[in-house]
Amino acid sequence: MVDLNKDAETPVDDAPTAEELANASGGRSPWEILWGKLRRNRPAMFGMGVLVILYFGAIFAGFLSPYSYQNQFRDDNWHPPQFDDIQFWDDEGNFRGPHVYRLERLSPNIPEYEDSRKEVVEIDFFVKGDPYELLGMEFETHLFGAADGKTPIFLFGSDRFGRDVFTRILYGSRISLSVGIVGILISMSLGMLIGGIAGYFGGRTDFVLMRMVEVILAIPGLYLILTVRQAFGQDLDSTQSYFIMIVVLAFVGWAANSRVIRGMVLAIKENDYVVAAEAMGLSRLHIIVRHILPNTLSFVIVTATLYIPYYILGEVALSFLGVGIQEPEASWGLMLREAQNVAYLTDYRWVVTPGYFIFIAVMAFNFLGDGLRDAADPRSLQ
Repeated sequence: MVDLNKDAETPVDDAPTAEELANASGGRSPWEILWGKLRRNRPAMFGMGVLVILYFGAIFAGFLSPYSYQNQFRDDNWHPPQFDDIQFWDDEGNFRGPHVYRLERLSPNIPEYEDSRKEVVEIDFFVKGDPYELLGMEFETHLFGAADGKTPIFLFGSDRFGRDVFTRILYGSRISLSVGIVGILISMSLGMLIGGIAGYFGGRTDFVLMRMVEVILAIPGLYLILTVRQAFGQDLDSTQSYFIMIVVLAFVGWAANSRVIRGMVLAIKENDYVVAAEAMGLSRLHIIVRHILPNTLSFVIVTATLYIPYYILGEVALSFLGVGIQEPEASWGLMLREAQNVAYLTDYRWVVTPGYFIFIAVMAFNFLGDGLRDAADPRSLQ
């Protein structure tokens, strides 16, 4: 006969130890658990892979592109893209290696071309070309180019000055993609510091800092950027415009993050390890930087990934409006200004090619950000 009171008489075990909890999670750290969740999220990993490719192209733009971003082929302006015309066999079916047929320009004054198939342009690899800098050193070797070293190859076509669109997209990614990284580092650092101070000290400090945050949130970011840009005049070069954009975008973006950080700090500062640090006599700034803010990193990383597209689109919008990067420098937003001309947009559809890369980069960051948000959620399945 089964004794129904047996379980009631069994002594209750003690609470699980830290070692038992670690064994239950496979002995993994929180970051290992987050990475394990993220790896199972296919859209997030796809987005990460795309971003790795884009940033690789930005870093090694000089090597991957056949020319300098300033190099002009005036006789080949508005040349159609040749990416789809790359062939490996000749008309007789013999393997010839990668090559294209040079398009013949019909008129010196009108950028119209036809495929006469009279001149074959061999594509060679690791060719000498325009000098560029990489890691502080100067090189002249490019991944590919015309075997004769003279005939231009336009994978994505050329613009109205005869500049290679493929080359300018690679160089332009340095500006368009770095704006997001640098801007989010500045804004997140400010947000963590101001939010951490407001949440930890409370009282008047919290009141003053949060009222300042509310004032900043009430300022329209785009109008502030336009006002600041116009205040410095039109004589700024692209480097100065680049830093002004980053500073203003970061100044506008840190306020919203600081409010969330403040709320997290209000809860974290009540934990035992913070009380113990205070009892040991550690300085308040030390406690904030070393013990409180590191516990907000999961939120910071996820938010930063989701906010980077806004900085990229901010640079695109400013350059598109003519108050950002200036010629002859390259950025995706500046290149899209050509699309403002309806005739260009109709006759030379490859002017919108930078827009495809903007879309790809923004979607990749969104995929990765959504995956990080799900992986950092403790309620999600491990």
